[in-house]
Amino acid sequence: MDRMSPDQPPATLAAWLRTRTDEQLGALLAARPDVARPAPSDVVGLATRLAVPVSVDRALDELDAATLQVLDAVLLSPTDGVPRAELPGLLPGVPADVVDAAVEELTTRALLWGDADLHAPEPVRRAVRYPAGLGRRATDLRVPLPRDLAAALAGLDDDERAVLERLAGDRPVGHLPDTTAGGPPSPARRLLQQGLLARIDAVNVELPREIGLLLRGDAPLGPPRLRPEPRVAERDATVVDRQAAGAALEVLGRVADLLTALEEEPAGLLRSGGLGVRDQKRLAKELRIGEADVAVLIELAHVAGLLDVGGAQRDEWLPTRLYDAWREQDLPDRWASLAGGWLASTRLISLVGQRDVAGKAVNVLSPDVVRQTAPVLRRSALAVLAEFPPGRGLVADELVALLRWRTPRRADRLAPVPALLAEAERLGIAVGGVLSTAGRGLLTGGEDAAGDGMRGLLPEPLDHVLAQPDLSLIAPGPLVAELAATLAVVADVESSGGATVYRVSDGSIRRALDAGWSATDLHDLFTRVSRTPVPQALDYLVDDVARQHGRLRVGAIECYVRSDDHGLVSQVLSDRRTANAELRRLAPGVLVSGLPPEEVLTVLRAAGYAPAGENAGGAVLTRPAQPPRAAGRRPGGSAPVAPRPMSADDVAATVREIRAGDAALAARRTEPVRQVPGVTTAGTLELLSQAVRDGVPVWLGYVDAQGSGSQRMVQPVSLAGGFLQGFDEGRGETRTFAVHRITSVALAQPG
Repeated sequence: MDRMSPDQPPATLAAWLRTRTDEQLGALLAARPDVARPAPSDVVGLATRLAVPVSVDRALDELDAATLQVLDAVLLSPTDGVPRAELPGLLPGVPADVVDAAVEELTTRALLWGDADLHAPEPVRRAVRYPAGLGRRATDLRVPLPRDLAAALAGLDDDERAVLERLAGDRPVGHLPDTTAGGPPSPARRLLQQGLLARIDAVNVELPREIGLLLRGDAPLGPPRLRPEPRVAERDATVVDRQAAGAALEVLGRVADLLTALEEEPAGLLRSGGLGVRDQKRLAKELRIGEADVAVLIELAHVAGLLDVGGAQRDEWLPTRLYDAWREQDLPDRWASLAGGWLASTRLISLVGQRDVAGKAVNVLSPDVVRQTAPVLRRSALAVLAEFPPGRGLVADELVALLRWRTPRRADRLAPVPALLAEAERLGIAVGGVLSTAGRGLLTGGEDAAGDGMRGLLPEPLDHVLAQPDLSLIAPGPLVAELAATLAVVADVESSGGATVYRVSDGSIRRALDAGWSATDLHDLFTRVSRTPVPQALDYLVDDVARQHGRLRVGAIECYVRSDDHGLVSQVLSDRRTANAELRRLAPGVLVSGLPPEEVLTVLRAAGYAPAGENAGGAVLTRPAQPPRAAGRRPGGSAPVAPRPMSADDVAATVREIRAGDAALAARRTEPVRQVPGVTTAGTLELLSQAVRDGVPVWLGYVDAQGSGSQRMVQPVSLAGGFLQGFDEGRGETRTFAVHRITSVALAQPG
């Protein structure tokens, strides 16, 4: 334990922590919650946790460039402690208030400690390997520098000095270039021979700190790393929300069209786990959009849990069961599901189509696009935009520049930010770098708040269309789920957007008849859902296709094809396009095949015929009413998350426990009585009885029901029935302790 006189400065981090007020100790726990759970037993335990490398790296990663520059000034000091008053002189060009704020931040996080003199804990020194971008000392690198270093630098060639000045910038480590056999040595190798560079491995060299400082001259810590002042993008907040609603409506319609297409014809699952390029091209053609746009839509549907693999028995990408429920939701809630899935996803969509290490393009839905840092990166980028008032924000370049200053130790992870911002704008979370109301709600309140932000901006679903003379049906807005599902059967989407155009054709009418519709059903449907008179051409089309439908029947022998029109049967048999059906004549009006009925139906339909299936009784069979579905899951959530923030009550309780543990260590204790948990000794009972009688606190060793041991200071109140009741000073509450769980007990007197 650290002992000192009141005027003596603390000699260790633990001693300094002991001098902090409860408010300052609470601020430390709030800033670094990873060291607070479970509560440290005392200040020494807290100091030990603060030295854990993972905790130190996490705390450093959250510091901005200005704060890190102040830390560099302390780390580069030749002495152990740097007087706080001298820091502004070490950082010319940095305002004094910036230095003071940085010191406050560093001491709050215990990355520096001390009052008059500032000290850096050894774990922090190890974590910052190259402070201010300078290399290690020559003695650490075991490099004998020239005695007159300035003269040695003055005598260098221009190319040699250029190498040193480059290494004296932000990073003192460089790659040693290969030397052609028989050729002159490179400038880096000449510097190595002169002792001005240090070899750290077979291919890398490092610039000694002394040379870097000499080359930097009057700015040993580099230029001041002040907060950049980005150009703020300004837009009318109302216009932003309207444009965001338009983008949301567009993506909702596209995703619905995509899943409808996959419902009709699922996409195959690659052996590597993704979706094939052939299926991607097919979907792009069906939706009449680019392949890159299809990739984004597929990934959005997947991260929202609407698209997944059909299972072990069906290796296909299918809509999920969640998709059926999603279609029944109102538009704001549908959008919130897509936006929430994107925000929490560990998949970086922008990696699709890029080349991997083997030079092969990354497929859609490939496991290769998973990055565990993606959710944190999205949230950090949107959080910066959320700091601006409504109607103001940052474009991608300005956002990246500000993020580089805020988290310079994570700068190498910021490359995807422009693509992430573009995805946010495609979804309607942001517009031109400005967060929409719904995007702001998504970040602060989750999917419920996001849906509320979109409510009132998206149109209500319609239950009607406008039938046109050219056999098209125009939906002037989003349709209710039931009508959209029906039109997906009886018509084909020709174009989508704010209004969707459906095209009725021979093929779509045949598809509806195959699904069990009759001509009367189709006439009634068009009459019921069209706000305009049904064109005569549409009625004629339905009747013409219905007359042809079912003239040819397919059943199972393995499979048979029959028709009352013997000429039609002969035509089918002689048609080269039906060769794959493996048909042979059984009777004048009957053909048979060894293939299943579904395969024969597919071949005949592809050949331009309109067959219908039938059962053993001769009745027409329809397609299954329920399309196949994947069980589905919503990916995401497996990414490592930051430590859970501590509430004010949690902080106060933890501080009380630390103080109580410290008080117990500072107390003068009698010789403790020890016992095995589960076995109560007479000595234990005698000592506890004495403490209750005399009102003396005890230093208690205790094992809880989970098997976790702890030591605490307890003020006993009563002892009865094998239980000790007393006030736990660490937790600040009265508790009951089972005597058989006590491992040691000692009387304590304040010292």
